[in-house]
Amino acid sequence: MNQLLLTIEHRDPSGFYLSVNTQIPQSGVTALFGPSGSGKTTILDCIAGLRPDITDATIVFDNETWQEGTQHTAPWQRSLGYVFQDARLFPHMTVAQNLAFAAKHAPAPIDGDEIAGWMNIQTILDRLPETLSAGQQARVAIARALMRNPQLLLLDEPLANLDKRAAAQCLACLARIHQERDLPIIYVSHQIEEVSTIADQILLIDNGKVVEQGPLLELASELDTQLAEDESAASLLSVEVFGIDSDFGLTELRVDGQSLWVAGDEHHGSTRRLRVPARDVSVCRERPTDTSIQNILPVTLVEIRRLSKAHCLLRLQLSEQCLLARITRRSEEDLKLRTGDQLFAQIKSTALLGDAG
Repeated sequence: MNQLLLTIEHRDPSGFYLSVNTQIPQSGVTALFGPSGSGKTTILDCIAGLRPDITDATIVFDNETWQEGTQHTAPWQRSLGYVFQDARLFPHMTVAQNLAFAAKHAPAPIDGDEIAGWMNIQTILDRLPETLSAGQQARVAIARALMRNPQLLLLDEPLANLDKRAAAQCLACLARIHQERDLPIIYVSHQIEEVSTIADQILLIDNGKVVEQGPLLELASELDTQLAEDESAASLLSVEVFGIDSDFGLTELRVDGQSLWVAGDEHHGSTRRLRVPARDVSVCRERPTDTSIQNILPVTLVEIRRLSKAHCLLRLQLSEQCLLARITRRSEEDLKLRTGDQLFAQIKSTALLGDAG
């Protein structure tokens, strides 16, 4: 598999030091995840060629050197599309004209009607940007970037200004692009819920450095990662949509041969991704009865990590995949938990996300 080779060493006037030496797969969606100010956008700008002041860097994409020290390939000569936090649409142009302008600079023709369909903007092509909602503007901005027929798509927190519904619509459009085109995407975010929905790979960025990197589904179930320390820590499971119970508005999923039920009977497709917050998983030694919790799975306790004086995190093996459970240390002591224990995990809430690829 080809890799985007990335080496950056830079200290800015404020004293912030960016030190990155990594390789990013030229396939799927790679998330740059970390707190605000950690260097994510600076990395994206370097890839795009928007930081000529950074001269100690090497960037190689698809065996083409975009930067070597002070030698830069101009931004417009790099085969990429860039979507910023704000849409930056040309205000005097209609949506169709914005798309047509980008198409003029594409190295090869591209089907604009197909892209408009992917981004669900067919009905707003004759409108000006000021008449669009924030969600519509974001989808148009992504469509415009795709009209350049890029070999790489950069997205810098494209959902930052959107409400929950608009963000979900935009993520669904991005997932469709992911399915329809073999286009590598680098996605910057500090919202783990977004990343969980779309990313295949993740780079955890902290204070200007890559502290962890790897497949998201694997890192999400580990205890010794930055993700596990977060209050919103969650495991990600690859599941299959197995059946529908329309009488109760539920969907049956299969994970490692066991059944899970989630709200909603509109889910379709085969392999999906399920996000299970660690704070919404509890454990018990015997299978409970007369409980409102529907999802109770037999698990094996394989690891315990103390997070604080009050809490600990459990790694629970299903068959092939793992759950995380965040419980109090008092509960750990009361249950006398030890690795190897056979337990039952009670799952209070889940979120069925996009296709798991």
